[in-house]
Amino acid sequence: MPEPRAFWLDEQFDREHGAEGRGRYEAEALRRIDEFADTWGDIAPVTFAATAWRLATELSPGYVRWNRRIISATCTPRRWDGSMTCAVSVISRWPAELTWTKQWQRDRGWRDWPQLFGQYTTPSDQDLTRSPHLRAMLQVEAPVPLDDLPPAPDGPDKSVAPTARRAVIVLARELNELLAPMIGQLEAGVPADS
Repeated sequence: MPEPRAFWLDEQFDREHGAEGRGRYEAEALRRIDEFADTWGDIAPVTFAATAWRLATELSPGYVRWNRRIISATCTPRRWDGSMTCAVSVISRWPAELTWTKQWQRDRGWRDWPQLFGQYTTPSDQDLTRSPHLRAMLQVEAPVPLDDLPPAPDGPDKSVAPTARRAVIVLARELNELLAPMIGQLEAGVPADS
């Protein structure tokens, strides 16, 4: 069975809903070009790439899409050394310590993440009045390799949109490589050594 993707770009939707010969994301990057102002000519590509990622994930629907288990994904420059880290929240099953016995539940009807048509959802107000919910999440924080990130443009010129797009492609690839094995293991629902 192939490993599920953690992140991917929705190129088809982007092209179909773009304008003036540009995809939707590149048009958005140009519309919000002022948000890149602090990155012009930066020796490191990190701040530019982080801004490009943020714009791509703020589009609705996002230019960057992610697996149903991923709640959020941010890429942030680290002031400490100029590197980049990602922070990704991932839906998980209950820890094994809570599944070995139901004694801790004391017949209170504890519920896990609700699902609607295969998508994880937040419990409704009505659900929360009926039973307690325990929604487990994993918080991943990890460095992101910078090797393939494009250099930040020198200024607000025609290279900004394609450079931002390239940065998002690289970040999606790196995050997918980092997290797809974990997502696959969670989706399999069995311990790795079974």
